[in-house]
Amino acid sequence: MAVASPLTMPMADFEYDIIVVGAGHAGCEAASAAARLGSRTLLITMDMNTIGQMSCNPAVGGIAKGQIVREIDALGGQMGIVTDRSAIQFRMLNKSKGPAMWSPRSQSDRKQFIQQWIRCLTTTDNLSVWQDEVVRLIIDNQSVAGVETRLGVLFKAQAVILTNGTFLSGLLHFGRTQIPGGRIAEKASVGLTEQLVALGFTSHRMKTGTPARLDKRSIDFSAMQEQQGDLTEEKFSYLPSVHRELKQMSCFITYTNPTTHDILRRGLPDSPLYNGQIQSIGPRYCPSIETKIITFADKDQHQLFLEPEGVDSNEYYVNGFSSSMPWQVQLEALHSVRGLEHCVMYRPGYAIEYDYFDPTQLHQTLETKLIRNLFFAGQINGTTGYEEAAGQGIVAGINAHQNITNGKPLILSRDESYIGVLIDDLTHKGVDEPYRMFTSRAEYRILLRQDNADERLTTLSYNLGLADAERYRLYCYKQEVKQRIVHYLQSTSSATPVFRSLLEQQGYAATSAHGSLHDMLMRPNINLQDIIAIDGSLAEIISSLPNRQNEIIDSVEIDIKYSGYIARERLAADKLRRLDTIKIPAGFRYGELQSLSTEARLKLTALQPKTIGDASRIPGVSPNDISVLLVLLGR
Repeated sequence: MAVASPLTMPMADFEYDIIVVGAGHAGCEAASAAARLGSRTLLITMDMNTIGQMSCNPAVGGIAKGQIVREIDALGGQMGIVTDRSAIQFRMLNKSKGPAMWSPRSQSDRKQFIQQWIRCLTTTDNLSVWQDEVVRLIIDNQSVAGVETRLGVLFKAQAVILTNGTFLSGLLHFGRTQIPGGRIAEKASVGLTEQLVALGFTSHRMKTGTPARLDKRSIDFSAMQEQQGDLTEEKFSYLPSVHRELKQMSCFITYTNPTTHDILRRGLPDSPLYNGQIQSIGPRYCPSIETKIITFADKDQHQLFLEPEGVDSNEYYVNGFSSSMPWQVQLEALHSVRGLEHCVMYRPGYAIEYDYFDPTQLHQTLETKLIRNLFFAGQINGTTGYEEAAGQGIVAGINAHQNITNGKPLILSRDESYIGVLIDDLTHKGVDEPYRMFTSRAEYRILLRQDNADERLTTLSYNLGLADAERYRLYCYKQEVKQRIVHYLQSTSSATPVFRSLLEQQGYAATSAHGSLHDMLMRPNINLQDIIAIDGSLAEIISSLPNRQNEIIDSVEIDIKYSGYIARERLAADKLRRLDTIKIPAGFRYGELQSLSTEARLKLTALQPKTIGDASRIPGVSPNDISVLLVLLGR
């Protein structure tokens, strides 16, 4: 099929294999994955100029979120590539902590991020783009069969993926002023929620928000603390052909003060969050500035980050000052902040309420339980964050293709990826606030590091047909080199004067220099770079690598130093996996089992888990309930 232009679409027919509704972070990954796997895919968006739009801050990654981006990249997705090519600052967070906590984060040029996504999608075979609004799903015998658009066009498809973001019945709040919309200056989507509820889906409302944007020329950066990015060449994508291409820029730090807080308190009667105007739940971990001054009333200041929107833009994002107060209150409060005394506002912050659907209505493939071949991904499932959306998107895109081609579904486990933790939490626990990924949500953090995502997922994706041959070759090359280095360390003695000297420098007795270099590396304060610096043969192995030297060195060192912790977590994960192999018969009558707790009977009847492992992860189902089920199933 010819490649579709972003400005035109082949209209020879109106039948596709898969339709993706919405071109945010979930939709872009879903459409890209489905098309690259071979499905004729149509991406429908309300505005082709905002494909991949960063609705809130111009950044990708962060704690646990950076790990998700690495996983998307390892699966053959595009978010890491797009981020690297639009990056204007890169930082590896938490380097002072253990490697399970290291998390990459990148500031992006907002316009370039969109352009990179447009370039990616419009050069992908099997993928077409249509600008319009989907108002109705076509349902045939409890299966999705296509969509109808606002323009009256009927598109047929074997599978549909909804990635509507904050657009479903979206309502913007600027103080007491309310404007229907999915984002500022963009209209809301109406009709789909009503149809889905009529079909039996449960819908609720959530809230999120965003801060004001300021004119760079009106900011006194000299009064602020500069925060530069890392000087290394680290990036998100494992592909050596992908580079950070743009000029690197700094962020700046300043703080609110008691005067700021007094101004905000005076404005609380007009805050939609406190005058009863907004009833839905917002993100607890990313509160608005008005919530901060109430929740943390004892704090005299709150940190603000001034983040650039792009290389050629004067727009700055005020991270930490999300607000839905009247614009006059926001501006007055900002003028009381050091460095922002004369700031000029491009647009105020606002809150947005939108519809989402209880994610326990989904299988772990992200296919809905009520309608076959209908998939949900992103904020429609009650999540927040670009990365969480993109992770769901690539899984939905893969599984939609697998469904219609009778392939094996992709279900990522909790010990396999943060994406697996995310989807498992959503489909088994549901949400009572916008879901955001944290490292604390994963039991197997040392297994799910940002550095080893390719080792966890590339072979899986290659076998599915998404990760291409070049990506798989690079992965195999990395594994081969790691094995060579480990073999050298295991077979080389550390009982030489030069290594004794290294031990003494780090506070060890020279007489402790026995065993192999592998054993020596397991000691605290001894790192692989030190050994390479004084071992010519090992240095020669490293210098022969054409690329990815630091990445491979770090990977080897982490595997060796944390081998005991890794083995222990793997053992625990294997035990849990055994529960996932014990199937529960369809239609199992939990309600008749008086030996189960009342809460367990209700939860199990409603969610109908397929395995004992699934049941064990449902809130309210206790270990005793699981023991009862095991006995009843003859285990």
